[in-house]
Amino acid sequence: MNKEQHYSEKDLDFLLSPAAIRQSAEAILELTKQGQTHFAYHEEKFESVVDYVIEVIKDNYPTLDIPFHSRWGHFKAAGIDRVKENLIPKISGFDKLEQARIKLDLVITSVLLDAGAGADWKYSEKTSGKTITRSEGLGVASFYLFMNGNLSDSGKIEATAKGLLGLTKEKLCEVFQVSLSNPLVGVEGRLTLLKNLGQTIESKKDIFPGGRPGGIVDYLYSRYGKTFTGTQLLRAVLDGLGEIWPGRVKIAGVNLGDVWTYKKVPGDLAAFHKLSQWMTYSLCEPLLEAGFTIVEVEKLTGLAEYRNGGLILDRELITLKDKKWALESHRPDSDLIIEWRGLTIALLDRIGLAVGKKLNKSPVDFPLAKVLEGGTWWAGRKAAQSLRADCSPPLKIESDGTVF
Repeated sequence: MNKEQHYSEKDLDFLLSPAAIRQSAEAILELTKQGQTHFAYHEEKFESVVDYVIEVIKDNYPTLDIPFHSRWGHFKAAGIDRVKENLIPKISGFDKLEQARIKLDLVITSVLLDAGAGADWKYSEKTSGKTITRSEGLGVASFYLFMNGNLSDSGKIEATAKGLLGLTKEKLCEVFQVSLSNPLVGVEGRLTLLKNLGQTIESKKDIFPGGRPGGIVDYLYSRYGKTFTGTQLLRAVLDGLGEIWPGRVKIAGVNLGDVWTYKKVPGDLAAFHKLSQWMTYSLCEPLLEAGFTIVEVEKLTGLAEYRNGGLILDRELITLKDKKWALESHRPDSDLIIEWRGLTIALLDRIGLAVGKKLNKSPVDFPLAKVLEGGTWWAGRKAAQSLRADCSPPLKIESDGTVF
């Protein structure tokens, strides 16, 4: 619901920060402990969940050399490094900043196409013969959408405002192989996000110089030089992309994005910024490769999405007070889903610290971005697979392709 709130600029700065995410998440955990949410918290299960995550981390990354949780891993689905094989040879002649712009063009658009695909969709890669599902499938499909020049008005390997605005539903469905027998959840929502991105790039030339999403690298360089914090990078993403989200809470005309009305927390607003933080983590790799330094990444939060949330629910760190709620469908703005997401953030903070401690790693050396990639996201999928043949989340979500 589009709702104009009356807050100060200071409130706006706070709501567009990791501190706001943690404040509402901690409040929801405390409410849960007091019996005032749809969930019960079972602290006695905490150590077993931590051990489960560590087991998954050691299986995935025995040397503990873990990249940030980001979109880039999905481009390597089915053991094929598509960026190395297909993208790098085509852009290696450009300078480092232009290579970064191209990579950011790719990853920004790809992240916006990443909301849950649904259990029935799959992508069949012609070159490899592999069939890839869910987030990895979306990542690979979006990679080819980009590489085929479908996001550029000139057919180049780039994304441009005009190219995004000109993208049709038919082309998106064609590249993503959508059909009656291969349905993709939220096609309209995904297309709307990309078109909104095109409009935002045109209207915010200061943040996106050059008419491309990758122009944000020039904004960062002009504002901060070669060094900035994870929180500053997130704020650039939120300032740049906030307007693309449909029908959300606004303050002083500013669309807050993944922030929801929830009356039981301070300020009546629960912040998550899931896709924006996923985007922020995904921007780090190309920026680092271009010679930038990003500090204090550990101050960003975990991601309030259904794999991390599924981990804590499927492993019974939290449980529904009424099992019938698992059979019903829930909107993203429902109290139950907001509470689930808040609990996910609060408990990921605790799981991340406990995992790092058991592995003798500090939060700086082993930020949540690595705990997510090494363990909790994959542990959530593993837990889902052990309980449901289709690997679906434990709660039914009415997704519009813009949240999960």
